[in-house]
Amino acid sequence: MIRTDWTLDEAKALYELSFSELTYRAQEIHREYFDPTAIETASLLSIKTGGCAEDCGYCSQSAHHNTGVKATKLMAPEEVLAAAARAKAAGAQRFCMGAAWRNPRDRDMDKLCEMVRGVSALGLETCMTLGMLTSEQVARFSEVGLNFYNHNIDTSPEYYPEIAATRSMEDRLNTVERVRQGGINVCSGGILGMGEAEDDRISMLVTLATLPTHPGSVPINLWNEIQGVPIQSRAEKVDPFDLVRMIALARIMMPKSVVRLSAGRTTMSDELQALCFLVGANSIFVGDQLLTTGNPSPGSDAELLKRLGMHIAKAAPSETPADKKPRRDPELMITGQGGIGS
Repeated sequence: MIRTDWTLDEAKALYELSFSELTYRAQEIHREYFDPTAIETASLLSIKTGGCAEDCGYCSQSAHHNTGVKATKLMAPEEVLAAAARAKAAGAQRFCMGAAWRNPRDRDMDKLCEMVRGVSALGLETCMTLGMLTSEQVARFSEVGLNFYNHNIDTSPEYYPEIAATRSMEDRLNTVERVRQGGINVCSGGILGMGEAEDDRISMLVTLATLPTHPGSVPINLWNEIQGVPIQSRAEKVDPFDLVRMIALARIMMPKSVVRLSAGRTTMSDELQALCFLVGANSIFVGDQLLTTGNPSPGSDAELLKRLGMHIAKAAPSETPADKKPRRDPELMITGQGGIGS
């Protein structure tokens, strides 16, 4: 049964089950909705790097932090399409395009829409992560067939003020809701290891699991060491079993969502990745680079899947949200409890 009324107490009770019981429940649900041997693949390209006006404390691309990342202009559509073709040849099924912006400018929308149309014509699912969107921008992306929009909530509502001051959790959730109502699949998750408490991690998943419709994709990122950002001074390594518990909890509360192991896989052992797959993670990024951080090589990913008797899932047209037709609700603000992204 798909629920959107989870409470923090219910989620904590699940998280605190014995490891064997939690993993059993998660795999049982995973098998009900997915092929447990299939892994979806996505590739991520930074189409505009650095110079972001937001002050997110974890981000190497923020103009507020001295990280050595140089700001670039928006790539030309033909450059993006060439990269997408290479990604498809390397085994990617979805192509994610990320720009370091607070929000896209209307003058860039024509180029962005051209990218979506071109990538789609290559036979790839399309995803973008560009910051906050207006309803009009959502409508344009919907018209050109954008499959997914990534907008991570990063952490819990309670811990979010420790992460960013230039925007709020409400800002994040408002864009997620505009995307959902515009008929585009939502991709939204968060980052573990930024100094947050265990309750914050669980609360982040509850926030996602109590949205009107669960995100189609839920990326779970591990903090990557980045010198020059505020989070670096209070970041804490995530216990491997805690990561598995989070993946299992996401799978139980959001049964039909694709759960993606995102940033941080370079620090994960093969055994830890296998445990994550066992409890419901069923998507990874392929390629050596994410936005500004490293990623396992395609060869090592292929070898791991082979050793586990797993395979890359067959590409299929993305499912549209149950409420695909755009709705014009007068009020989009979501308050209370119900980052890489893509």
